[in-house]
Amino acid sequence: MKAFLKNAVWIAAALCLMLAVVLTASVRRQAEALSERIVRLHVVAASDAAEEQAVKLEVRDAVNALVAPLLASCASREEAEAVLSGSVAEIEAAARRVYGGDVAVTLGREAFPTREYETFALPAGEYESLRVTLGAGGGHNWWCVVFPPLCDAGVAEEAFARLGEDESVCISGDGVIVKFRIVEWIEKLAARFAEGRTR
Repeated sequence: MKAFLKNAVWIAAALCLMLAVVLTASVRRQAEALSERIVRLHVVAASDAAEEQAVKLEVRDAVNALVAPLLASCASREEAEAVLSGSVAEIEAAARRVYGGDVAVTLGREAFPTREYETFALPAGEYESLRVTLGAGGGHNWWCVVFPPLCDAGVAEEAFARLGEDESVCISGDGVIVKFRIVEWIEKLAARFAEGRTR
């Protein structure tokens, strides 16, 4: 009887592991496909002081107000990147007018954790990012999606349509945040296991 229970536990563990691997691979493929379609906005406050955090949100609004009309006619992430790349100085100037201090604006790949928003969630991964760093950039940050404008309530429905049905369901269906968090946890666990084996 003990041998039977021991075998049953091993079989259950193996099945759980197989399910985790399949889920992780599937979500990772979806996340990679999604990251090829969007550009995120990442605003980093100078510090965690209340006034710096408040200014961060004002800068976010100023940047969104500037780039939304610039990106409105873009049909792809590549087009959006080209427009943003050509507008870095203008974006920096808009942020500096609000902040009043040093501002650095960059466009490039950045790693993001899983994040839940009001109507959707995004899996952890590397995304193209418009990063606006205020001062020393030592404070908490704000991030969302600037292309398509998923975080703009006024045009979010249209923005989801631009992504296509597969991506929209991937990020806004039932239980997506739980799925993304499980995959993130499994990947961290696997990384720690691999790190432990190399020591």
